[in-house]
Amino acid sequence: MTQPSDPDFLAIIKERGSGALDKKMGIEITEASPQRLVGTMPVEGNTQPIGLLHGGANVVLAESLGSIGTQLHAGPTRRIVGVDINATHHKSATSGIVTGVATAISLGKTMCCYDVVITNEQGQRTCTARITCLILAER
Repeated sequence: MTQPSDPDFLAIIKERGSGALDKKMGIEITEASPQRLVGTMPVEGNTQPIGLLHGGANVVLAESLGSIGTQLHAGPTRRIVGVDINATHHKSATSGIVTGVATAISLGKTMCCYDVVITNEQGQRTCTARITCLILAER
């Protein structure tokens, strides 16, 4: 839970802007702090030829959330790179939006790790992912 003196992380993200892939995928961040991020992504436009949400789209959502969380933790002068990501796809999504919730497992000086749970509009888990990011030297 944020305190009144905590930074407005959503404003920081909005000012920084989103990457081209996040825009293309329709990812929107709705809640943000280094400890927890929430983002949504439409199924439409991110499907396989047979109409199911592409597994790679889940991975993009998870990596975006984990990378943004790591950047918020590290600060604006540090560079962030993903070093590991894995995903287990539990259930398909064919319409609507999916929501990813990234919860920090570890926020260190040089490495951060997030658990990401992605659910459909019915609240059913469709994917579980884990991302680890490396915090590089100051720019």
